[in-house]
Amino acid sequence: MKLALVTIGLLAIGFAGIAIKIWAKKNGEFAGTCASQNPFLNKDGQACGFCGKLPEEQDCKKDTVTDTP
Repeated sequence: MKLALVTIGLLAIGFAGIAIKIWAKKNGEFAGTCASQNPFLNKDGQACGFCGKLPEEQDCKKDTVTDTP
């Protein structure tokens, strides 16, 4: 029972930390969310599937992506 309470408490602290980070950031966005920035996920140097950003580019191109119906 004690282990369950400690686990729930640690998860609550983690969720609170993420919520505070989202609340404190402008527009509630995380920086660097493209998977192409992670060398473990993108070993072939492929472009991001969402915005088309290449790994060597710094800024996400999601602002230039247009929604298609």
